[in-house]
Amino acid sequence: MTEATRPEQVVSGLLFGEGPRWHDDRLYFSDIGAGRVQRLTGDGALETIVEVPGRPSGLGWRPDGALLISSMHDHRLLAFDGTALSEVADLSAFCGGHLNDLVVDAQGRAYVGNIGFSLEATPVDPRPTHVVRVDPDGRAQSAADDLMAPNGMVITPDGGTLIVAESGRACLTAFPIDSNGDLGPRRCYATLPEGAAPDGICLDAEGAVWVASPTTNEFLRVREGGEVARRVPTGGRPGIACMLGGSDRRTLYLITAPTMSIESSIPLADGRIERLRVDVPGAGRP
Repeated sequence: MTEATRPEQVVSGLLFGEGPRWHDDRLYFSDIGAGRVQRLTGDGALETIVEVPGRPSGLGWRPDGALLISSMHDHRLLAFDGTALSEVADLSAFCGGHLNDLVVDAQGRAYVGNIGFSLEATPVDPRPTHVVRVDPDGRAQSAADDLMAPNGMVITPDGGTLIVAESGRACLTAFPIDSNGDLGPRRCYATLPEGAAPDGICLDAEGAVWVASPTTNEFLRVREGGEVARRVPTGGRPGIACMLGGSDRRTLYLITAPTMSIESSIPLADGRIERLRVDVPGAGRP
């Protein structure tokens, strides 16, 4: 196939979209500003799956079908069983800022990031923080520390590597995952070009990572080692997150916002989702 050159818009009017996931042949995502998890239906309409008062961000599914949701403001990992929300774990002890993105492995373990510091503080005081592992029974522990704003995360198809977008270090950091879910020594998967900062990410079948870069208003396809294989400009809008989906996982969904700030974006109600056909399909988790 020939890759499309320009994305087409499929959703508009979001307050602040985040955490897109392809699941059961549908695109799910969080509208942080509206406090709800939504799904794009087959006819292009939006359906609210559940409302999350603490503002939802990262999404992922356990093998039992429960939807895990990171609740940003109250630092809780929640589970939605299709009817009601319940608390899986309170992660306040590990968080220096808002809870953020997550990824769930084949065994139902969730790896959850957080900003590590207050984005609303004046001046902003960046501090390192944890990726937290939450087991299916709710036990939580630090899986890795000394990360700067761990954001989007993916797990390779063999389940053996976790790749974390460190927004505060402008790099992708990889960890081996052992059979118990523990993370081994970190290594640099890719350093991003000057000025870029990774937010949401997804993985393709060639091992390249699609990266949303809100600081440079684009999406990047980055190979291990840092080569930029493709750039998709957003027309001046911050790129927030991305996901490869569709029946063949060759549709790249792109979430953008009018500003990088959630609070500043909310009154503008101009968050969007666009899509773009690409040659290399998605792989791994999410």
